[in-house]
Amino acid sequence: MPVQSVDHPAPSLTEQARQLPLLHALADALDLRELHQLRRWAQGPLQAVLPHAVLACIRLGSDGEPLRIECLHDGAAMPALTDALCDPARGLAMDAQRLWRRQDDAPLLLHHGSVDHHYEAAQLLRRLAALGLHDALAHGTPTLPGGSTFFLLCGLPRPPEAREAGDLRVLLPALHLALQRICVSGAQRAPVTRALSPREAEVLHWLRAGKSNDEIGQILGISGLTVKNHLQRLYKLLGVSNRAHAVARSDALALSATAIQSISKSGRN
Repeated sequence: MPVQSVDHPAPSLTEQARQLPLLHALADALDLRELHQLRRWAQGPLQAVLPHAVLACIRLGSDGEPLRIECLHDGAAMPALTDALCDPARGLAMDAQRLWRRQDDAPLLLHHGSVDHHYEAAQLLRRLAALGLHDALAHGTPTLPGGSTFFLLCGLPRPPEAREAGDLRVLLPALHLALQRICVSGAQRAPVTRALSPREAEVLHWLRAGKSNDEIGQILGISGLTVKNHLQRLYKLLGVSNRAHAVARSDALALSATAIQSISKSGRN
């Protein structure tokens, strides 16, 4: 029986014009090897496809725990925004990832029309709006042997629809590979210059548990200001600028929770 060919209608000029930025973004993503390159790509080719104010990128281990969280935006560093989005225990990015994980393998669309009957999504949208980041779109990869990734685009100029969700689906493999390359190369390139002290290990252990400075101080019997001073030394040692990055960097350097506890206990004995 002869095989019949199926004629597919040629895309319209409008559709071709829409697809062109998507193709450019995919092609440019192949060369992303450094974080600053990802930042420029997010503010250039990605903006042409999916305009947004802030992009949060999460790399997770095979156990689902966050290894690295990055907050990319166009402008000066905003520590309060970064902490609100990227805190590994309480941040909006991880909350969005957990919410996305509980639904079918589909992008998460956050806007007022989509959260009317979903309490968690409505709460997440309100927290984003409090930061001036109205409307969001997110998607991630399934759990893979080498870990997974998740991307949250927030502060969209208009509520996301199926077209934007489809574009993010197409871009997801390129985003995943780029973030994996960046994380691996960063960990290989910048080793820490000395070992953690027992007290630094204790602070880092409780930081990973999501404790605040005051909570860590109460646990360790020191002041919150002393904890802050230890954190500043940790940031310098790890080459990071905030709590979320310190946790992610410690994981990238294989400073496991078990190892940190072991260091801190040995210092007390």
